Amino acid sequence: MKATRSILATAILACALAPAVARADDPPKRPLPDYAGRPPRPPTPGQDLLWVPRIVFSPVYFITEYLIREPIGALEIAAERSNIPSVLYDFFAFGPQHKAGLAPIAFVDFGLNPSLGVYAFWDDAFLPGNDLGIHFVGWPDEWLGGSVVQRIRFWKKDALQLKVVAIQRPDQPFYGIGPSTLQSAQSRYGIDKVDGSATLDFPTWRSSKIETGVGVRNEHFFDGHYGGDPGIVEQARTGTFALPDGYPGGYTAEINHLLVALDTRRPFPDEGSGIRLEGQASQGNGVASSPASGWLRWQGAVGAFVDVDGHRRVLSLSVQALFSDPLGSQPVPFTELVALGGDAAPMPGFYVGRLVDRSAAVATLRYRWPIGPWLDGSMQTAFGNVFGEHLQGFEPGLLRVSAAMGFETDSSPDSNFQLLLGFGSETFDHGGQIDTFRLSLGITNGL
Repeated sequence: MKATRSILATAILACALAPAVARADDPPKRPLPDYAGRPPRPPTPGQDLLWVPRIVFSPVYFITEYLIREPIGALEIAAERSNIPSVLYDFFAFGPQHKAGLAPIAFVDFGLNPSLGVYAFWDDAFLPGNDLGIHFVGWPDEWLGGSVVQRIRFWKKDALQLKVVAIQRPDQPFYGIGPSTLQSAQSRYGIDKVDGSATLDFPTWRSSKIETGVGVRNEHFFDGHYGGDPGIVEQARTGTFALPDGYPGGYTAEINHLLVALDTRRPFPDEGSGIRLEGQASQGNGVASSPASGWLRWQGAVGAFVDVDGHRRVLSLSVQALFSDPLGSQPVPFTELVALGGDAAPMPGFYVGRLVDRSAAVATLRYRWPIGPWLDGSMQTAFGNVFGEHLQGFEPGLLRVSAAMGFETDSSPDSNFQLLLGFGSETFDHGGQIDTFRLSLGITNGL
């Protein structure tokens, strides 16, 4: 029930932030009582040190603090005083306990086709602990996608998730493979994808967890289009890059997945300091090719998090290494290689799939702070790139910069509200100039 309320809160957040008009019968404000009966606590060392990054990053801090956090916080307060969230929640959620509902969703990632759709949910469907969720999204005459998720909760926080996803869209960007691809090489390919999976999630100590799953994935590709960009076939004919492995025939594969994370941070609302160690592996076994093909994607990450004032203002530094290796004589399909960019991968200042190769290394410095209920602000800068097999060819001059700022909710595994402004650079050897700008706004659809 809690997860569903978070999902629905995400879906109506934009409406809830609408300015409200105070009622004439609103009671006057009373002075804030001194409940503690003692003077306020002295500032912590972390609070004293906050002035350092605020001065260094004062232009960015001014934008995020006074043009994002303050206005949104004021709108949230006004909306709550006018009872707008409760009215919207009662409108979109059904039943005496609001265990089912329907909400519109929209998302725009400039440079890709927008999406409009609907999210439906039913908690405790048929049986207690059985939650259903359905996404249906697309854009007229361009693309269509949908997912069905069944989440079965048992014991304490353990859960089994069954998920089926189907997508057809023509606007996926491709720039070639390797660390030195250029933004000017942008082309488009289309994808038909069906993915079914079963995942077991076992939360353990504090924020640690073990996740394992199996599934079947089918992908087929075709020449794409978006705006004036050339299709992948047209761009390949110019000699800009070769058509990647797996295009256009695609693949069908059985997928095995395992994630193990040791995380010393305590769950919200406790302070957010700690260390996270994570290892993840995904094995694909081709079932429709001869000779047999397969691949192994694996990655490791370590992150340190410091809550500078004990109120979830968290400064973090993380380092990741990602790899994709063939199992057998067949090459890895290009969509199963390591990819950087987009919301689900490191370096979100780049478009999804902007950087693709056999491996990658990324270091990310991030600052995240609470804005209001359900909503956090975020600033991050990352240095990294993709490389050949097992980081072959790694050189400092081939690194790129990704920077992003904005705000987002983080309350639901299915949908979250997001506003992100980001940019990415060329490699330092190529001048390091900024050549990618990314703006995304709306409710992510969980596909």
